[in-house]
Amino acid sequence: MEKNRKELITQLVFVILALVLMIVAYIMQTFVSSSADMVVIILFAVAFVFGGFFKAKEGIIETIEHKSLNVEILMILAAISAFIVGNPSEGALLIMIFAISGILEDFAHEKSKKELTALLKISPDTATLYLNGDEKVVSVSELKIGDQVLVKVGDSIPVDGKIVRGKSSINQAAITGESMPVTKDLNDLVYAGTYNLTSPIIVETTLDPNDFVVNKIITLVKDAQDNHGRGQTLIEKIEKWYVYFVILLALGFMLVPPLIGSLSWADAFYRGTVVLVVGSPCALVASIAPTMLATLSNAARKRILIKGGNHLENLTGIKVIVFDKTGTVTKGSPSVVDFQIDASYNKQDIYDIVYSMEKLSSHPLANSITNYLSDKATYSPSKVTEIAGKGMELKIGNQVYRLGKFEHINSHLLTPKMIASQEKGYSIVQIILNDQLIGFIALFDELRDGIQSMIKEIKKIGIIPIMLTGDNEKTAKSIANEAGIDQVIFNALPTEKKQHIDQLKATYGKVMMVGDGINDAPALATADIGASMGSGTDVSIETADIIFMNNKLENIPALFRLAKANQAIIYQNIIFSITVILLLLTSNVFGLIMLPIGVVAHEGSTILVILNSLRMLLKK
Repeated sequence: MEKNRKELITQLVFVILALVLMIVAYIMQTFVSSSADMVVIILFAVAFVFGGFFKAKEGIIETIEHKSLNVEILMILAAISAFIVGNPSEGALLIMIFAISGILEDFAHEKSKKELTALLKISPDTATLYLNGDEKVVSVSELKIGDQVLVKVGDSIPVDGKIVRGKSSINQAAITGESMPVTKDLNDLVYAGTYNLTSPIIVETTLDPNDFVVNKIITLVKDAQDNHGRGQTLIEKIEKWYVYFVILLALGFMLVPPLIGSLSWADAFYRGTVVLVVGSPCALVASIAPTMLATLSNAARKRILIKGGNHLENLTGIKVIVFDKTGTVTKGSPSVVDFQIDASYNKQDIYDIVYSMEKLSSHPLANSITNYLSDKATYSPSKVTEIAGKGMELKIGNQVYRLGKFEHINSHLLTPKMIASQEKGYSIVQIILNDQLIGFIALFDELRDGIQSMIKEIKKIGIIPIMLTGDNEKTAKSIANEAGIDQVIFNALPTEKKQHIDQLKATYGKVMMVGDGINDAPALATADIGASMGSGTDVSIETADIIFMNNKLENIPALFRLAKANQAIIYQNIIFSITVILLLLTSNVFGLIMLPIGVVAHEGSTILVILNSLRMLLKK
């Protein structure tokens, strides 16, 4: 059951009251005459009620909801049995330590969630609507696309939109993790949950509030908190059956020895009570969830959003990481470095045609070309056809213009220059008229910062990097060679990327795909782990299992270190908790363990497991 902070504090108060009552009872038991025995028992009983109230409530509610017994009910039965065999102090102690371990686990969950849930509070609920010079404070949920909001200095920006008046420095750390403020000017995009630092600005809302980046992050965070790993799910399934096994084992200890004459009924009942205490899987149940949550929180602090424990588990078996080129290996902001046109054609006419065609495309290369031509060409509305994986096509009378990557007749003047540009690592957009190459545009996209050192690190840990791109062979191999990637898959159409991922899975095993575009979404979904850049498209972010919110691929080695450490601590917890249970149960068979020792050993192991899990908060 999820608990809020107020309820946790209330539980802590109840446990402190139980502790005080127990101390008073112990003092009276030790220093007061036997005439006070009944008072001592009552004090222990009241301590039991205070200490066990919330656990009993939780156990009963979950038993009714899931129609099966659980650890909480098992521990309540154990404490009641301790009272029955004349050990009220042990019963009260058991339930108090059990409550303390539960509170410790819940507080551990709260601490682990801190980095995740911090995102839930960064976006303001209200905005200052600016209309014809008038200001009105409204709920963000009431805003529509096109509404303008005033953001004063020091205020949190309430919407995703573009600046239509003013210029300011924006702190985007909450969204992107950038430590330094970013200067934003007219028409620049800003995000809800970021902070305006230097000047008032007016922002025009460009998205519905439900589609704000911060709201999508919140949804992903909530899903991540609820998404358990396979190991946790398995333990939860085993738990209910194991509880019945412990109860049957305890009944066996209570009934069989007296019936065969090896123990008295009192001794047998005592042994059965010990079984209820030491056989409970408290530590085992706490082996995975706190560790997973602490790891997810650690990753969130590094601006890596993992959408659940199962994805964290999958990371440990990854053999290959496939990287998209544009926007992943490279920065995704290419610039035009060469624009060649056959001298027999009018340069201005070709500029105008190219500008009019690319103006209708959202591809990163198209955006760079239109930026380059914005002051050199004139736009004419045209009926342009986009051919998936190829480019754009425009028919003007009997003339057919194509931009992109199409079959064509080579030009003895242009083709050698185009090949030379490809060998330099430039991306090429061909200009084709009626199947004849009449020009090309060369664009260069710089490598993303840190990509080379990241590739070296993942190679060291035995993971194979592969670049997957729709670009031509020469450009792809040039970029890959500069990044340090030895294997390249080039000329891959968007529809083929999924097939390549399937082939790699069949060849190597588990595959992770890192991409950022709409055309990467099928491959991201097919890979065992799909990872997207935080600056990626909505589709890629929603499809991916992991999101690098700050766009830093150098976090990939850290991600694998976290996954490996997470798995190691889970294994430690499971082995330790099972060993303690088996050791205590075996000792009980030979009568070598008393109830107080069983209580301390069992509950102590649970506390140690939780503390061990919290080490994941500090892992680098």
